[in-house]
Amino acid sequence: MYNRHRRWSLDGTWEGTLERLRAGCDEAEGEDWTVSADSTVIRAHQHAAGARHAPARDAPSKGPV
Repeated sequence: MYNRHRRWSLDGTWEGTLERLRAGCDEAEGEDWTVSADSTVIRAHQHAAGARHAPARDAPSKGPV
């Protein structure tokens, strides 16, 4: 999930989706609408923490440190 989110963030997919949603909400609700996210339902899978993994193939390399 993280890798997909990261790719979509880098290629502009999320930004485009948000703009389309905003346009639809502006038409339906006017410009005074609100978005909220309830963090109590956002959880990582039990295997999401812990061991280090190889960097994603689409990640830019940092080069030597």
